[in-house]
Amino acid sequence: MTPVTIDDIRAAAMRIAPYVHRTPIMSSQLINTEAGCEIFFKCENLQKVGAFKARGAHNAVLKLSPEQLAKGVATHSSGNHAAALALAASHFRVPAYIVMPENAPASKVAAVRAYSGEITFCEATQAARESTLEALCKRTGASFIPPYDHPDVIAGQGTTALEIAEQMALAPDVLLAPVGGGGLLAGCAVASKALLPDTLVIGAEPAGADDALRSFHSGQWQPQPAPDTVADGLRTALGQLNFYLIRDKVDDILSADDATIIRAMRLVWTRMKLVVEPSAAVGLAVVLSHRQRFAGKRVSIVFSGGNVDIDTLPW
Repeated sequence: MTPVTIDDIRAAAMRIAPYVHRTPIMSSQLINTEAGCEIFFKCENLQKVGAFKARGAHNAVLKLSPEQLAKGVATHSSGNHAAALALAASHFRVPAYIVMPENAPASKVAAVRAYSGEITFCEATQAARESTLEALCKRTGASFIPPYDHPDVIAGQGTTALEIAEQMALAPDVLLAPVGGGGLLAGCAVASKALLPDTLVIGAEPAGADDALRSFHSGQWQPQPAPDTVADGLRTALGQLNFYLIRDKVDDILSADDATIIRAMRLVWTRMKLVVEPSAAVGLAVVLSHRQRFAGKRVSIVFSGGNVDIDTLPW
C-alpha cells in the first residue's frame, strides 16, 4: 500500500491553497460548559462546497496529467465529495461524471448540479455505486477520483490537521475527526502525529455505521453491511488504505447513537448559529457520550461539513 506522509500533506497544502479556504477555528462557552471540556471547532462547514472534501478533490485533480484531465473525472459519492470534484473539474472546464445513490439528500444533488456535475443515479448500495461507476469510466475514459481511499485524496484531507497545528497557540490534548470512508481521519492522523505528537487522535463514528470502530478494535478490516444512521455522509464503508493508516496512527475510535448526534447538531445550530450536517456533529456527540474521557481537556473537533436539507431536519 502507498503510504501518505507529512511531506505529501505539506505539498498538498501548497498545491490547493489557491482553490480552498483556510477555515477558522471557533468555540462556544455554552457548549464547553455543557461538554465539560474546552472545545475548538475546525469549521470545514465553511469550506468551499461546504465540506472538507474540497481539499482532497482539488489535490487529486491537480495531480492528474493534462492528458488525463482532458478526459474528465468521475466518482461515486452521496454528495460532498461529488460537489467538491465537480467544483475542481470546473476550474479546468472538464466534465465531472458523478454517480449518486438515489437516496442522496436533495441539497447535495442540487450542489453537484450547481457545479455542472453530470449525475447518474443508482441504487443505494456500495455494489451498485461501484458497478455503475465502472461502466461510466469505461464509456468516457474519465479518471476515477475515489471519495476517500486514495493517497492524493487522503493527503488533501490531512491539510485540515496541518492548519489546526498552525492555528492553535497551544496543542490540543485530543483531535477528534468523524470517520466514514476514513480519508479525513487518516489524513488528520498522519499530520497530527508529525506536528502534534502529544495529541491523541480519536475517530468519531455513528453507532449505526460502526465498521471503522469494529475494524480498529479487532485489528481486521470489516465490511459495512447495512448502515443505519442519520449521518448520511458516514454511511460509506471504511477504505482499506485508510484502515492501514488509521490502525497505525489513530489512538482510538468511539461512537455515538443517532439521538445524541441529533442533540449535538441542534446544540451547534442554536448555540453557535452555525449550520452543520449530522455527520459533522458526530465528534461533539462522542464527547457528550463519553464525558469522563474528555473532562477538562482541550479538544479539537473537525466540523466536516454543513450541507443539510433544511426541509428534512431531524428534529
